[in-house]
Amino acid sequence: MTRVCAGVSFCLCLAATAVLQAQGYPPAEAARRMQVPAGLEVRLVASEPLVRQPVCIEFDDRGRLWAIQYLQYPNPAGLTRTRVDRFSRTEYDRLPEPPPKGPVGADRITILEDTDGDGVADKGHDFVAGLNLTSGLAFGYGGVFVLQTPYLLFYPDRDRDDVPDADPEVLLTGFGMDDAHSVANSLTWGPDGWLYGCQGSTVTARIRGIEFQQGVWRYHPLSHEFELYCEGGGNSWGLDFDRHGRLLYSTNHGGYRLLHGLPGAYYWKSFGKHGPLHNPFAFGYFDHAPHRDFRGGHVTVGGIVYRGDGLPATFRDSYISADLLGHGMHWNEIQPRGSTVATAHAGDFLISHDTWFAPSDITTGPDGAVYVCDWHDSRTAHPDPDAEWDRSNGRIYRIAMKSAPLAPALRGEGPGVRGSSKDTMAMASRPSDLRTQSTASLIALHSHSNDWFVRRARRMLTERRDPEAILPLRELITSSTQPQLRLEALWTLACCGGLTDRLAIELLRDADPFLRHATVQLLGDERQVSAPVVRALMELAPTETDVAVRAQLACTARRLPSAAAIQLAKRLAARNEDQADPFVPLLLWWAVEQHADAERAAIVAWLCESITSTQETSTQGIVRQTILPRFLRRSAAVGDAPSLQAVAQILNATPNRAAQLPLLTSIEQGWQERRASSAVPDEFTESVRLLWREDTREEALLRLAMRLHFPAARRRVSELVSDRRASEADRKMSIGIMADLGSDADAQLLTKLVLDERESAGVRLAALDAVQRFAVPDVLDALLKVYPTSKPPLQGQIQSALLSRPEWATRFLAEFDAKRLPVADLTAERWQGIVTRLDPEARGKISRLWGRVSPPTPEERLAEVRRLNNDLRAGPGSVEQGHLLFTQHCATCHRLHGEGHAVGPELTHANRADRDYLLVQLVDPNAIIRKEYVTYIATTKDGRVLQGLLVEQNAGGVTLLAAKAEKVAIATSNLD
Repeated sequence: MTRVCAGVSFCLCLAATAVLQAQGYPPAEAARRMQVPAGLEVRLVASEPLVRQPVCIEFDDRGRLWAIQYLQYPNPAGLTRTRVDRFSRTEYDRLPEPPPKGPVGADRITILEDTDGDGVADKGHDFVAGLNLTSGLAFGYGGVFVLQTPYLLFYPDRDRDDVPDADPEVLLTGFGMDDAHSVANSLTWGPDGWLYGCQGSTVTARIRGIEFQQGVWRYHPLSHEFELYCEGGGNSWGLDFDRHGRLLYSTNHGGYRLLHGLPGAYYWKSFGKHGPLHNPFAFGYFDHAPHRDFRGGHVTVGGIVYRGDGLPATFRDSYISADLLGHGMHWNEIQPRGSTVATAHAGDFLISHDTWFAPSDITTGPDGAVYVCDWHDSRTAHPDPDAEWDRSNGRIYRIAMKSAPLAPALRGEGPGVRGSSKDTMAMASRPSDLRTQSTASLIALHSHSNDWFVRRARRMLTERRDPEAILPLRELITSSTQPQLRLEALWTLACCGGLTDRLAIELLRDADPFLRHATVQLLGDERQVSAPVVRALMELAPTETDVAVRAQLACTARRLPSAAAIQLAKRLAARNEDQADPFVPLLLWWAVEQHADAERAAIVAWLCESITSTQETSTQGIVRQTILPRFLRRSAAVGDAPSLQAVAQILNATPNRAAQLPLLTSIEQGWQERRASSAVPDEFTESVRLLWREDTREEALLRLAMRLHFPAARRRVSELVSDRRASEADRKMSIGIMADLGSDADAQLLTKLVLDERESAGVRLAALDAVQRFAVPDVLDALLKVYPTSKPPLQGQIQSALLSRPEWATRFLAEFDAKRLPVADLTAERWQGIVTRLDPEARGKISRLWGRVSPPTPEERLAEVRRLNNDLRAGPGSVEQGHLLFTQHCATCHRLHGEGHAVGPELTHANRADRDYLLVQLVDPNAIIRKEYVTYIATTKDGRVLQGLLVEQNAGGVTLLAAKAEKVAIATSNLD
């Protein structure tokens, strides 16, 4: 499956009429050409040679700007590659030691200075150099936290002379280093005192027994605890917290800007690359926050929730994100959506007019301005690991209101305080270092209009753990009339160890839902809570009026001791108003699933009570629609005796057969994923036997009965397959059962259906799909016999069947070689999936009859790009002819302006204005393919070769999406 297909004329005429952007302006000129919203201006802060390839920027506690120069990218120094796969994932000969013992790389962490006060950094000195793939930094606890894959390091600098006091302490080991463009990144302090970070899509972390590829993780600097906070999200680079404490992290998935991360939740990931979520019983995941009016390329990086005071109020609380492939920045509204959020394009925050502009990180400064670092390179995609990069460039820009004062560090002063009370200003405007402030001054900074000061004041108080801070913070929480100040004070109090059970219980009853939400989350972090707090949580669940608080209660339930967790989940699940919420039902299932084994008896009793309840919809919706089917599926998938006995108990408690039959679908789905090989308990077999009827047509019952080897079930399936009086839907259903659970003896009956022209097209196609799963000679002979006289779409499906097995493809090829079939029936592309599995003689015949099947060489592709460029110079193409080509070649897999099939990437928002980029994609569409659009070839145990996009993968099997959006499901048991 290609990223961009062959509608060359149509796309090229668009490129020819587009305004081509210039590239690679000098630093000062690049800033002048940038376009920002009215009233704002762009200033150049730093540029090459002082800073090159910046990937992360941050201000320290003195208001000085630090930058990571990612000069070692993309290959670590001192290691030897031993393997590179199709996704650029790389294996190395060894695990490097941490610095300074390990290999010396080119990365450096640089402190920038403006010595003449003109707002442009003219001096820099390295805090540390010789690093090797360094992607994140954070200040605190007397030093600097640094991400250098595979380590989280801590460089102490307690004398604060900008020179590390000692070799770094290794805090964590095991971050993946498979791919330098998706390593762990974005160190960010959370309001709860944890240090958070992202993990990208093409690396695998293995930390303290936890393996993951994509997600958000966190580390506590005092307890040294490590957690995978949430799993999934794609190749994320950038995270932040909004004013309510919600975690939002950036995405590279086109059409979206961010994900809303909740503790313990599961999110979309590149299933094709990494397989299913690590919890096989998640049975669902959250997608990205819906986004309205998406603009730009598909990669969003470094997103921040703007909480500064250097921009007009319009921008406050908006999500400002970098658009790496669109060479600009956007600002986005964050809108409520039940317990979560949606986003909408609010405007272009920066248009660079320069295709070398590659924003890689954003931060807010102590002056309230927005700072963005520019990787600045003609190359924005990540090609093979040996590609050359221009490491001579790099810039940092500042966006703020016109004539706004510069950041103190850029004026050669200490960090000033604007927009706060006179007392706070007096306390914090003069000193050159916030660390010199008193505890009272730091508490006063919690009301500052620039969140930069609030966050740093919290972190410093957390480090000090000053008992003198406890009472003033409690006073703010209980007495202040400013809701945001109360919330900020609560977070800091908890970080300082001052959140008592008594105060927590009071706050659970507070009128402010955001205080209740924060309290519930903070209690969940403790995992072990007192009996009075548990009672307070139980009392809150049935009365809580805010859906976001109820969602957080579900998250916290997962972290509580098992008995309390199930009781809390039970109370929340009775809130039927949450049935349609985007998050709450699945959060409740994950809470139940976490404790499913420990509390099996209690859960079964609860579900049986729900089944027999006469309250059909008022309080049972989430239980019956979300928790019950998933618990049955999980129990069947575990498949041991206690789990199957629980299933039987629930089935037997169900009032009547009409209510029992729908439950079998979940049980059958779980059985496909069954892990146990132990004997099936009699209770389960008997519960299914009681449901059996000789005239049954229910698919799940037929499948389960077949799996349990009921002779009557096999007879019934054969009857339905052969019975022309049965509905087509029932016959196709039975054919599918025979395909999955039948034997070679059933191939004769299926072949008969394919050959019988009296049968409907639907039945013949279903039989054809089923019969190709049986590698018996009679099937091949029958398919070759019926092929010449068949009509579309049956003939096309027979082609696919004959090309699905090497031995069948060889016989099919012989028909063309003997001229019994016309060569025009097939194209060369049709052979690509199977050709490598054929012998040299067969490959020679294909080349002689159809020409070269293998892709063109790099030299031939380059020549084609040059030829097309020459054509474009001669004049515009034909839109009409191009549209025809698009319809014929591209629309089977791609959509453009609402036309086509959504199999491959959406082309409407592709980077079609960049002609050079577009030409390369058209001539070599497989050169760069986003992970979710890579074609997979599946080899089955019955010998077939199938291909398509991997759109679903779980314990039960995989689903491939072929051209024209046709889905092919393959059970794990049949996947070779």
